[in-house]
Amino acid sequence: AEAAAEQLRLYRRDPGGWRGCRSTGEVAVSWRPSTEFAGNLYKGEGVLPASPQDVWECIKPVAGGLRTKWDQNVKDFEVIEAITDTVSICRTTTPSACMRIISPREFVDVVVMKQYEDGTMLSAATNVEHPLCPPQPNFVRGFNYPCGCFCIPVPG
Repeated sequence: AEAAAEQLRLYRRDPGGWRGCRSTGEVAVSWRPSTEFAGNLYKGEGVLPASPQDVWECIKPVAGGLRTKWDQNVKDFEVIEAITDTVSICRTTTPSACMRIISPREFVDVVVMKQYEDGTMLSAATNVEHPLCPPQPNFVRGFNYPCGCFCIPVPG
């Protein structure tokens, strides 16, 4: 979990190589080639007219959280094992897509939540295997490289 958090921190600090691919009035999405796998990294950025705490309540990875209510790509989120108050093993499921051509997915990750001195909040995750969460029937087991979300306060 700590390695995933550090990797996200490094992505955030390194502005090089990102290319814009989509943008609306609220969100800008960029990509760049990954140095870890044969594919691309993606990041979405936006400024919301809300307090960092209110935004964090919507995105933080906790069982019973708001993410499953607003994010159509997250069907369920459960904590398999709480390691500490900030580190846990979690299972996230996604619904099928494209008229069920794409099967539902499940991801098992170690997740860490952090808050930094400047008020920035982070959730970082990466793939793990856990004996209490074997692959489930009717799901394709997905694999996450280090990933997550930053909630960064901005003045005003």
